[in-house]
Amino acid sequence: MARTWDEAELIAEGFERVHIESEIYDGPRAGLADIGGQPHYFDTTPDCTWGGDVDEYLVWRASEQAVAWEFERWAIYVTYAQRLEAGEVGSGSHPGYGGIDARYDELTRLLAPHRERPDTARKLVAELRFDQREGYRIDGTDLWFRWTAQ
Repeated sequence: MARTWDEAELIAEGFERVHIESEIYDGPRAGLADIGGQPHYFDTTPDCTWGGDVDEYLVWRASEQAVAWEFERWAIYVTYAQRLEAGEVGSGSHPGYGGIDARYDELTRLLAPHRERPDTARKLVAELRFDQREGYRIDGTDLWFRWTAQ
């Protein structure tokens, strides 16, 4: 298990909350996180260099509407994940498969243009840390990033 940090310590050291992970592979690849206190999309760069707890991302501001839809979609996913962990459903009922949850499917369609990288996306480097709460929750993840310019 990775070391965890107290939330106050993370904030004091300049880390900001990762609200949503929308893609994961050996760590967060895409999602929604605060940068300068404002919600931004983050996505791995095409030429990303991976080096332990520091990764490169392209980032762009998320609209208020997109943030609301992202949190609604996230809540559906987290509910599924909690039910899966409790043994109430199988992995075949993942809402991302399509046709499982109509609202999840609708939100996925609505969010698609917001998740596309704009030409104005900035490249930043993020250092990753974990807080002391458990994994995925309706109110977000246990991940935090400290952003720096390349």
